[in-house]
Amino acid sequence: VQLQASGGGLVQAGGSLRLSCVASERAFSARAMGWFRQAPGKEREFVAAISWSGGTTYYADSVKGRFTISRDNAKNTVYLQMNSLKPEDTAVYYCAVGRWGSYRSEIVYGTADDYDYWGQGTLVTVSS
Repeated sequence: VQLQASGGGLVQAGGSLRLSCVASERAFSARAMGWFRQAPGKEREFVAAISWSGGTTYYADSVKGRFTISRDNAKNTVYLQMNSLKPEDTAVYYCAVGRWGSYRSEIVYGTADDYDYWGQGTLVTVSS
């Protein structure tokens, strides 16, 4: 199982980026997906999650109203649109596949323990 995240880069505060994460196996398009991030010297934290159908989403308070998670199951891809970026959004962003319990349900997860597979991460740097 492979998750390939991309789209990170350097952006000025107030700017936007869109991250993408492609799963190597179509079966994962039927599970919840999530994005997490880890800033230097800090623990990994939840950012956003989406159910298999895309009908349910869940966001950390710190990104609510600025970030949007979406997915295209035909392409085995989940996206994270990040707007109004702030320097405190600087981190390595990871995508992850939710555990089996989310299969074809509206369940979404907000904790790392509820995710089975992880991508390699993509670095987002927001300059002030």
